[in-house]
Parts: sequence; C-alpha cells; structure tokens
Amino acid sequence: MLKTPLFEQHEKLFAKFAPFAGWQMPVQYSGIINEHFHCRKLASVFDICHMGEFFVKAEPEKSGMENIFLFSSKVKDIPVKKAKYGVILNEQGKILDDLVVYRLSEDEWMVVVNAATTEKDFLHIQANLGKDALLENRTDKIGKIDLQGPLSRDILSELFGPRINELRYYAFDYFDILGEKSIISRTGYTGELGYEIYVSYEKIGDLWSLLLKDERVKPAGLGARDTLRLEMGYVLYGQDISEEISPLEAGMKNITLDKEFIGKDALLVEKEAGLKKGLVAIRSGSRRSPRHDYRIFSQDKEIGRITSGSFSPSLGCGIALGYVEPAAVKKDLPVSIQDKSVKIDAVITEKPFLKETSLKK
Repeated sequence: MLKTPLFEQHEKLFAKFAPFAGWQMPVQYSGIINEHFHCRKLASVFDICHMGEFFVKAEPEKSGMENIFLFSSKVKDIPVKKAKYGVILNEQGKILDDLVVYRLSEDEWMVVVNAATTEKDFLHIQANLGKDALLENRTDKIGKIDLQGPLSRDILSELFGPRINELRYYAFDYFDILGEKSIISRTGYTGELGYEIYVSYEKIGDLWSLLLKDERVKPAGLGARDTLRLEMGYVLYGQDISEEISPLEAGMKNITLDKEFIGKDALLVEKEAGLKKGLVAIRSGSRRSPRHDYRIFSQDKEIGRITSGSFSPSLGCGIALGYVEPAAVKKDLPVSIQDKSVKIDAVITEKPFLKETSLKK
C-alpha cells in the first residue's frame, strides 16, 4: 500500500486510515461531521498527494491533444493560466477518467488525474499523442494540498501575498512557496471557495505544517471530502462514472462535440439512438442514507441503482446520485430506495443539493 509524504503528519494527528486507490489515506481526524462543517464555515486542508500529475509539451492540434481531451471548449482555446475540467474517453465513448488540465504556456500543460487511473491514463495519453509531443509523469515528484473553505482566500493571501485575491474561478498562477516557484489554482471539489496547491515532495510536509499553524485551519479526510462533493452533486470516478458510463449518460453538459476526438462516433450513435439511462440526484425524506448499489424504484418498478449515497450534514437528510431509466429523469418524481430490509422514501431533485456556498465569491 502506497503512502503519501504526509503519512507521518497524519499519524501525529491521530488520523484513521483506510485503503483508497492503492494508497493508505486518512479518512478522518476529529470526525467526518466536524470536518465537513469546518470546511463549509472556515477552511480545511486535504492531502491530495495520491493524485497523478503529467506534464505535456505539445502543440494542441498537431499533437493529437484535441483527440484525447474533451472539455467545454477545444484544447487550443484554453487560455494560458486557466484550467479546465473534462474527461478522456475510450473508442466506445465511455469515460476512462475525469481530470483537470492546466495550460502552463502556449505549448505546455499539466494534466491532473485520479489516483486509481494514473497508470492507465498515462498509457492512453502516451499512445495517442503525436511523436513530437513530450509527456512526463511527475506523480512521484509533485505533492498536492487543497485548502478549501470560505476563509481560504484570506489565509493564503496572508501567507503568499495579495495576488491570491486576483485568481478567478478555474484560474491559476505561480507563487513563491517556501522558496519554490509553485502553482496555486482556484479550483477544488468541495463546493467552497478553495485552492489547490502544487509543490515538490520535499516541501509538501513544511507546507502542510505551515497551513495548520493557522488556528482557522483544520485537517479533513476522505470522509468529509466525500460528503462535501456529494452535496454539490459532483461525480466520483469509480462510482458515478467509469468505463461503463458515457458523458451523455452522466449528464456532462460541459463537453463539446464540435471537434474530432476519441469516442466521438460512439457518442453520436448513442445520442441518435437515445440514452438507455441517465444520472439523477435523489434526496431522501429522512436522515436515512442511500448507499452504493441500493435499488431505485418508481412505484413498484425497479428503475435504477444508486452509485453514491450519504447523509448530508448540511441538509440533515440522505442524498444520493444514481442512474435511472430515461423516462424517470424527471425532477420531483417520487422514488423509493431499497436494499433487503431497507426502504427509504425519496424524490428526484436537481443538482446541486446545496445551493448556497462560497464557491464563486
């Protein structure tokens, strides 16, 4: 089992660990509910060193990058110092991974991928990039810490200067962090105002300690990260999206079909034939929480399965994502969630579950 360079710091904080994507990761410190609310109200740090970072030096159109990466715009149109959330697909139009790509300069890019798919993604990108393109996997050199929460901007501007205040949503810039030229991006996956910080493995421990010296900052584990992202309706690779799911089924409206890319033909056929299922958000009428693989019923007919489910600390009820028959992708449709002796009354609702956050303030 792999350990991040922050493993000893987590042990000193009495973290509870669990295996995740081949890594021994902190799940919680003071408790998932406490960590969840601390992030929503103040600011929390997350160890995200397990994720993968690739660096590409290539011209977008000539190198084949447009064929590999699928965003709301073409790769070539992403401005320098901007990031984009998107996906890479296989020939069948299914999702190999979701990722964020940063345009470092006119012909340099940083690609941030999920931990469980790092090796697979690298081989896929390598196989489909042109011969003139350079691709390097720096996953074991780059450390990543997320600072998320309404106070994250104030905290980082005090540490690294007022230029932090200039970063707009999904923009990034370079800052001097502990003597290194490092990237800070205004991105994240909690739904709060937040930042992702990339430094070397050598500096990551010092950065973690520096952030935690601020009494407004507390550590948060994967447990809180999951409830935070689910309240926003954000999908998790391996649960809500996978090589069995297309971006059309997942309702990813942030992709353009206005270019050639791997999997496009399959998506066009799927679109023409009609989808066989669609992703929906479901809110239970009680504190009972739907769980992964619970069955979804409309009246007495089984119409789908839950992919992610949890108790929502902010809303005080169970929330979930799941796939249902196309006819059931309908707001306010009453459903029941069932598993053996469990039956939860619920309703299909719209995303995000949590409407008011500091995300874009």
